[in-house]
Amino acid sequence: MSADGFDVRELIRAKRDRRAHAPDQIRAFVAGFARGDVPDYQVSAWLMAAFLNGLDAAETDALTEGLLGSGRRFDWSALGRPTADKHSTGGVGDKVSLILAPVAAACGVLVPMVSGRGLGHTGGTLDKLESIPGFRTRLSPEAIRAQLDRVGVVMVGQGPDLAPADGKLYALRDVTGTVERDYFIVPSIVSKKIAEGAGAIAYDVKCGNGAFMKDPGAARALALRLVATTRALGAKAAALVTDMSQPLGEAVGNALEVREAVALLR
Repeated sequence: MSADGFDVRELIRAKRDRRAHAPDQIRAFVAGFARGDVPDYQVSAWLMAAFLNGLDAAETDALTEGLLGSGRRFDWSALGRPTADKHSTGGVGDKVSLILAPVAAACGVLVPMVSGRGLGHTGGTLDKLESIPGFRTRLSPEAIRAQLDRVGVVMVGQGPDLAPADGKLYALRDVTGTVERDYFIVPSIVSKKIAEGAGAIAYDVKCGNGAFMKDPGAARALALRLVATTRALGAKAAALVTDMSQPLGEAVGNALEVREAVALLR
């Protein structure tokens, strides 16, 4: 099986044998997967080889570029205001996005936030928002633009045209046991954040017994990689490693956390 002029089998062999890929090979591989030219079984084989033998920084950046290039990249420059977003790796009671996004918008910053659902024991921003009766987390690009221009912030779920290859790749990572690697986690996060049109991104990497990252060293490594890859793709970035050894705030639970966030904003 080949994709864009190279043999996918050779790509799998190379990573099996601990050899590095050229960036254009990874981008072509992802493009072929997104088109359906590379079958799931070959992608699964490559994922396991990479999971066991690793991707270096250049390969990680190229994988991010490939996922980003599989869909639409939004550009809000015509609205004439700076754009920024914040991403958290998740924790118990983590309602910071519900508070920070409207505060940033009130300061004149556009916040086009594409949020996710809960993973494991951590709550997702989308789940919290959907506890509000009538709240819509799926909007058309036109509706997103209109809301950004009107109120300065929009919080939605990942649409089908936003890094679609990432959704396909994550589904395979999930069923093949290849989720927990920084060089897979970073492209998944960063590709969506760049695609949403954020010019600056703040990362909140949680660490502690209530977070996915238990080890401070591992959390720091993830934070550094998130920042480096984001900057490599042309956006400003900063990261904090924060403690998740106890719930954040006083409320835990989707509707309760929304209520606490609203009370704080008032």
